Amino acid sequence: RSVYDDQPNAHQKFMEKLDACIRNHDREIEKMCNFHHQGFVDAITELLKVRADAEKLKVQVTDTNRRLQDAGKEVIAQTEEIIRCRVQQRNITTVVEKLQLCLPVLEMYSKLKEQMNVKRYYSALKTMEQLENQYLPRVSQYRFCQIMIENLPKLREEIKEISMSDLKDFLESIRKHSDRIGETAMKQAQQQKTFSTALQKQNNVNYGRNMHLSRNRILESKNEITLKRTFEEDDEHEEEVLTAQDLVDFSPVYRCLHIYSVLGDGEIFENYYRKQRRKQARLVLQPQSSMHETVEGYRRYFSQIVGFFVVEDHILHVTQGLVTRTYTDELWNMALSKIIAVLRTHSSYCSDPDLVLELKNLIVVFADTLQGYGFPVNRLFDLLFEIRDQYNETLLKKWSGLFRDIFEADNYSPIPVANEEEYKIVISKFPFQDPELDKQSFPKKLPMSQSVPQIYIQVKEFIYASLKFSESLHRSSTEIDDMLRKSTNLLLTRTLSSCLQNLIKKPHIGLTELVQIIINTTHLEQACKYLEDFISNITNISQVTVHTARLYGLSTFKDARHAAEGEIYTKLNQKIDEFIQIADYDWTMSESDGRASGYLMDLINFLRSTFQVFTHLPGKVAQTACMSACQHLSMSLMQMLLDSELRQISMGAIQQFNLDVIQCELFASSEPVPGFQGDTLQLAFIDLRQLLDLFMVWDWSTYLADYGQATSKYLRVNPSTALTLLEKMKDSSKKNNIFAQFRKNDRDKQKLIETVVKQLRSLVNGMSQHT
Repeated sequence: RSVYDDQPNAHQKFMEKLDACIRNHDREIEKMCNFHHQGFVDAITELLKVRADAEKLKVQVTDTNRRLQDAGKEVIAQTEEIIRCRVQQRNITTVVEKLQLCLPVLEMYSKLKEQMNVKRYYSALKTMEQLENQYLPRVSQYRFCQIMIENLPKLREEIKEISMSDLKDFLESIRKHSDRIGETAMKQAQQQKTFSTALQKQNNVNYGRNMHLSRNRILESKNEITLKRTFEEDDEHEEEVLTAQDLVDFSPVYRCLHIYSVLGDGEIFENYYRKQRRKQARLVLQPQSSMHETVEGYRRYFSQIVGFFVVEDHILHVTQGLVTRTYTDELWNMALSKIIAVLRTHSSYCSDPDLVLELKNLIVVFADTLQGYGFPVNRLFDLLFEIRDQYNETLLKKWSGLFRDIFEADNYSPIPVANEEEYKIVISKFPFQDPELDKQSFPKKLPMSQSVPQIYIQVKEFIYASLKFSESLHRSSTEIDDMLRKSTNLLLTRTLSSCLQNLIKKPHIGLTELVQIIINTTHLEQACKYLEDFISNITNISQVTVHTARLYGLSTFKDARHAAEGEIYTKLNQKIDEFIQIADYDWTMSESDGRASGYLMDLINFLRSTFQVFTHLPGKVAQTACMSACQHLSMSLMQMLLDSELRQISMGAIQQFNLDVIQCELFASSEPVPGFQGDTLQLAFIDLRQLLDLFMVWDWSTYLADYGQATSKYLRVNPSTALTLLEKMKDSSKKNNIFAQFRKNDRDKQKLIETVVKQLRSLVNGMSQHT
């Protein structure tokens, strides 16, 4: 830095000092070179001397090397051979070691291929796992190992696809054979139940006492005992019972489940299996449109469903987690709702009670079978109660036709019995007791007609038919007894009652037939207590039980009798109207014929013969019919007089009409029906009698003076009625030639009529104002 300082002459001084330094170094170098120069000369001299010896040595070494090379050529060749052998030996050892590592891998891979060929896929997966975890890592550096590693995932996928294909085949197979599985399961359940029932009935002390009460139950019990013996014989020869596992090969499911579990896709497999089974469940639950037409349609439907759930139950118990109890319960509840809806729809189309009964038996077997596998079936038995109502409806329709046929074929005449044998035949069919009739000698007639024992038999047959449905419903005897009584009540109060009502209303049923119908209903009513005893004997439930329902036959047959009685009254009145319609009065006649009208005498003769038929009727019915006929006759005659189309009436017509009323009163006083007290029946004509007496006697002063008093002689004569009739006589008097003459008596009578008419009008007007 001082060279470049601002001091004057600094650079020059520096250069001078540098030159002086250089000169000093040169002198030191020269001194050193002078000191070592002699040694250098000596060394060069020595080298020159050694060069000759070196050349000689080189020649000797070259010659020695040549001779040595010639001598070592064979050794070298042998040495190289030894080296090559050593390398080969080392290579062989290495290869052996490597092959010892590779051979297990290749053996396992070969085993894997063999397992794949024989479809031992689960074992193949285990082999793959060993290859990956134990063998392949030892030889991972080799290319074939890499190929194997790349192939293993492909093989897994292939196994998954193959197992899934097997599962699909399995699902398709059980879909096709589910009906056979279900049929076998239902048959076993039915046999087991029949066997248990036979043992139970055999041990029941009261069973033998009631065997004679039901022919069907006798046959069924015999069949059950026979089946029991058959089962005992079969047990000696056949120890094993076919199950779902015997009918179906479940190995595809197990294999597929294990494979997917090993591959870590167990959840995927479970979801797929459940999804497919749900689809199959929907297909199984879908009924055929014509299922309701035959029993086989229902049987196949139930068999498929049972087969489906038997398979699911087996899968539930032999696999872990593939299906769970929650899953099967959910599936069953879904299926049960669908089944109930299907049965409700299709059973509603069944009009044949035998088909409904077969359906009920199938439902019971179906329910018992699935209940044996742990599925709740209470809703099915609740459905059976709905179907029971429908079964009763079909029975009622069927029996309605039977009742109609019986009524159509009946002759409505008392049953003739010629001898004791015929009498016993009738008594065996119908519980009839009449000590008075028993005292009579043969031949004799029973009061009821042929339809009564036939109806009684059909009611018992209905009870049998209803009992068939009530059996096997897991209900107590009290409930069965109640069911039978309710269904029988429906038969009596609705079906039989309706048939009787329709029969009574038929136009071809005459008075004789109506009388016989009343007699028939009386005996059928009395037989109701025997029907109650019959039901009690079947169900072993005493009638004194508090909750035992009673038969309503009493009210049913009473209603029918009342309807028949009403129809008798109506037909009698109609017949009276027919006679009245043929009446041909000459209302302008000057005097009467002196005898009653012919139509009225015919009417009275008809009534006498008709009331003679009523001798078998209860007294009150005959009396009511007679009173009703007389009252209707009286009203009809009164209406004939007061008819608005009748303009005028002569005194002669009044006299003729009076003769006819006298005949009516004589008929009433002759007691056509016994049991009337005094002149009760004659009172039916009291209105006519007082009205005619008033006109015949012409006692208007008494009538007008005593009007409104309880002791009046003409208390039953209404002023408006008298006025109407009097005006018709007044009009007749004006047109009569006799009144045209100016005789004093006639003029007085005409004035009297006018005076009475005015007074009657004032009475009628006063009554109207008071009202």
